[in-house]
Amino acid sequence: MESEKVTLFSGVPTMLWALLTYPDADKHDLAAIASNLRQVTVGGASTPVEILRGFEKKFDVVVLEGYGLSETSPGVSFNRRDRERKVGSVGLPVWGVEVEVVDPDDNPVPVGEPGEVVVRGHCVMKGYLGRPEETAEALRGGWFHTGDIGRVDEDGYLYIVDRLKEMIIRGGFNVYPREVEELLVAHPEVSLAAVVGVPDEQYGEEVKAFVVPAAGADPDPDAIVAWARERLAGYKYPRIVELRESLPLGATGKILKRDLS
Repeated sequence: MESEKVTLFSGVPTMLWALLTYPDADKHDLAAIASNLRQVTVGGASTPVEILRGFEKKFDVVVLEGYGLSETSPGVSFNRRDRERKVGSVGLPVWGVEVEVVDPDDNPVPVGEPGEVVVRGHCVMKGYLGRPEETAEALRGGWFHTGDIGRVDEDGYLYIVDRLKEMIIRGGFNVYPREVEELLVAHPEVSLAAVVGVPDEQYGEEVKAFVVPAAGADPDPDAIVAWARERLAGYKYPRIVELRESLPLGATGKILKRDLS
């Protein structure tokens, strides 16, 4: 970024995190990097607000979040420079694309309520090659069912709450990992976090957090649990916190939660 004088940068949230926490950053001319950067776009996974704001402050640049999937070629919605940007939102649907949020019976939910995000428009795939049953299920009713939980506000802005498959059901209550992760990365001794559900005899699933400590920090897992307990509903806070030097990442930089247990 320094030598090539990068002006536009697109990536996934863990790339922002890596740049934000790069230990040798002081050896580079951050002011020059910031002066060249005009815009950063991020997608592929939910971006914790603390990371987004920290990156914007460090590099003095606007970060615009968007949303899309391989099946939507790939854009569904985007925050735009010429309109209001809402931090935490993935913006408004792009031209020619419709977005709705529906309940398990595919009925639209009220404004602001969570449900599955469904999409239709010119960007949606024709189907999965050689997989007619999966295609019919994904495209039922003329809408592509994303498998993502989201909500739409009164201005039409889309917010991704979590992956439907990653939702934790603890004692009959729904826990969305992203909400817990957003809180944990706000802890002064936490750099990155991933939350998963693990089997539990009493509650069915228990909330477990994998935490990468901030540089120079040596957090006490029990203290993090107590800190989260003060800030989240009783069924949401993680009962288990495991410290990790790093989290498993895929080729695109996404955290591989399937490798955490």
